[in-house]
Amino acid sequence: MRAAGSPGSIRRRLLVQLALVAALLSLAFFLSLRVVAERATEATQDNILAASATAIADAVYSDAGDVRVEIPYSALSMLGTVSEDRVFYRVILDGQTLTGYDDLPVPQGRGARRAPLFETYGYRDDTFRAVVVTRALTAANQARTIQVVVAQTRLGLAAISSRITTTATAIGVAFFLAATALSALAAQNALSPLSRLAEAVARRGPKDLRPVTAETPTELAPLVGGLNSFIARLGAALTRSEDLIVEAAHRVRTPLATVRTQAEVVHLQMEKPENRAALRQMIRAVDESSRSAGQLLDHAMVTLRSDQLETEEIDPADLLRDAISRLSPTADLKDIAITLQVPGDSLRIQGDPILLQNAVRNILDNAIKYSPADTEITVRLIGGRPCRLQFCDQGRGFEAQDIERLPDRFSRGSNVDDVVGSGLGLTIVQDVARAHGGTLEIAANPQGGGACVSLVLPSY
Repeated sequence: MRAAGSPGSIRRRLLVQLALVAALLSLAFFLSLRVVAERATEATQDNILAASATAIADAVYSDAGDVRVEIPYSALSMLGTVSEDRVFYRVILDGQTLTGYDDLPVPQGRGARRAPLFETYGYRDDTFRAVVVTRALTAANQARTIQVVVAQTRLGLAAISSRITTTATAIGVAFFLAATALSALAAQNALSPLSRLAEAVARRGPKDLRPVTAETPTELAPLVGGLNSFIARLGAALTRSEDLIVEAAHRVRTPLATVRTQAEVVHLQMEKPENRAALRQMIRAVDESSRSAGQLLDHAMVTLRSDQLETEEIDPADLLRDAISRLSPTADLKDIAITLQVPGDSLRIQGDPILLQNAVRNILDNAIKYSPADTEITVRLIGGRPCRLQFCDQGRGFEAQDIERLPDRFSRGSNVDDVVGSGLGLTIVQDVARAHGGTLEIAANPQGGGACVSLVLPSY
């Protein structure tokens, strides 16, 4: 759905504008063709009328002082191209009708004395186009004036005009369709550099922040320049963010570790039970603060690094062994046993070792944190495509209504309100899984109480 105020597609706008231009040109072509064709048709009819009248005038002759006329068949047959047309004629000698229809009007107009005069008028409930041709004749040594009037209805002209209109309409529509198709091709060709530029940028990987060097038209040069400037600023910002995360991790965790060490020293020197209890609560608060701060920084690091994965071939069994080695001291404090089960066949995955270590450590840390003392955590590497890194504990497990939202940021189960946590552990794991094309699966432990969390990753 297009957002309000969005300019829409450039291709669509260009095509609509070109189609409107084509429509205007088609309309102008139609009108021009019709006007020219109708004028040519009228001129042709006038020429035929004039030829017919001239043929009749040429047939007038003097015989022993009398003026006679024999109407030639060809004079009227040339007007009979359309059977529905009616033709009338009148031959006038010195103002008196010699033959023909007495009431046929004589066209009036200005022109050369011997030139044909044309007029369109109504006669006998119809519209006629008429011509009058004037000739001089000598009879009995007297100069006589002959006028020949020929009139024809305009039915044939109307039929021809209708055919011209139909033809002009068909040509105009064909012209419009052809122009629209050519406009679409022109719009596609004109915008192809923009499409190629978009494809070149879209094909780039998340780590590719090189300047765009694709050849582009002059009109796109400002866009490419602005894009390259943005890429340069983005690269600099990502570098600063990564440096900030590393620096913040060092500056936050180191002071907290110092405070915890000092608190433990003082705790050993305290004799009063109430003071020792207060220090234990402070040490616990420092531990939780350190853990929460670490998870916040880990989440920021995962978010940043997910867009710039540095993948290599990894043995998932080594990932699990490393995580267990790091967190075993914490598990030992609660007398929690960690069992590792790996297949005999060697497995390999492609991934970012830092992100995957972070994800595995967060799953195992959660399992230790929410498991009661004197329990067992089973870590399994299940081979296949994809492979599965599974962590099953005997802790509180998950409420059914909480499972779907647990990977959300700062979301925690409804049954762990009494345990301090940030709600970022599973969020980090899910982000890492998605960055590697895998998934996070959360389910109840099928072998009793507790939970099973699985990191599913593609293998080869």
